[in-house]
Amino acid sequence: MFSQRDLAGDFAAVRETYAPEAIVLDCDRDFQTLPPEHRDDLALLTESLSPSEYDADWLPEDAPQILYRLASSDFVVGTPGDGAVAWTTQTEPPVVFVKARIEGTPDEFADFLVAEALVEAGLGLPEQFLGFFGDEYRAFDDAVDADPASVYQIASACCDAYRGLHTREEFESWDEDYPDLHDAWVDAGERVTGRIDDLPQEIARGETSFSDAAELACSAVKHDVDLPAPFAALDTLAYRRHGASYAVKWAQKLFEAAETEADAEADADAEADADAEADANGAE
Repeated sequence: MFSQRDLAGDFAAVRETYAPEAIVLDCDRDFQTLPPEHRDDLALLTESLSPSEYDADWLPEDAPQILYRLASSDFVVGTPGDGAVAWTTQTEPPVVFVKARIEGTPDEFADFLVAEALVEAGLGLPEQFLGFFGDEYRAFDDAVDADPASVYQIASACCDAYRGLHTREEFESWDEDYPDLHDAWVDAGERVTGRIDDLPQEIARGETSFSDAAELACSAVKHDVDLPAPFAALDTLAYRRHGASYAVKWAQKLFEAAETEADAEADADAEADADAEADANGAE
C-alpha cells in the first residue's frame, strides 16, 4: 500500500526547513478514508495513529456523508475535490501521501504539490476545513443559500484560501533557494490567471456554478494572483487574521446582498407587469 519516497536535493531541504520529521509516502491506490485493514501498513511506518474526531454537533443534519466520516473515528486524509497529494498530522510524525492519481501530472507541478504539502504540514495549518470552521460551520451553512454539497464545496474553498494566505509568502521566497519549485509555483499561477478573470461573467451566464468558481478562485490565493469580486475579499490580511469568523461574515453579506438584489429585480418585474397591464386596459 505504501512505500517511502526517497527525498533528496530541494525536497530534502524543504522538509528540513518546514517539517523535518515528516515522511513522504507513495501510495499504490487512491483513497480518502484509509480502510482499517491498511492502518497496520501505515502503523509500521509511523510511531502512532490518532484519527481526528471532530464534533458531529458542528454539522447540520443534511451535511454530506463524508463530513460525518470526518466527525468519526474513521482515518480520513482526503475529501472529494482534493488533489493527488494529501498530508496529515493524525500520525506521529506527520505524513505526506502521494496518491496513485499523481501519475500523468507534469513532473514540475507534481514536485511543487509535494513541497506544498510539507509546508502546510510544517506551518500547522488546518488539515480539513471542518477543523478550520469548528462550531462556526453551522453559521456558515445557514448563511450560504445553496445545497449541502455546494455549501461544503464553498467552505472547503474558503479553507484553501486561508491556507494560501499563509503559504504564498513562503513560495515567493523560494526564487533563490529552490528555483525549480519557485518556477513551478509561478507557472501554475500564470496558467490559472486566465481562468480566474472570466469567472464573474461565467457565473452570471450560468456557465459556472458559484461553488465551482469559489473552488478555482480560492485555490489561486496561494499563487498571489488578482481575484475578482466577491472572492477578492478572501485575499486579505483581515481574513488571515480572523479566519473562520471572517468567512462566516463574508458569506452572510454576500448572500444577503444577492437575496436583496433578487427581491429588487422581482419587484421591478412585478411593477413593469402592472404598468403594462394598466396601459393595455387604458387602450381598451
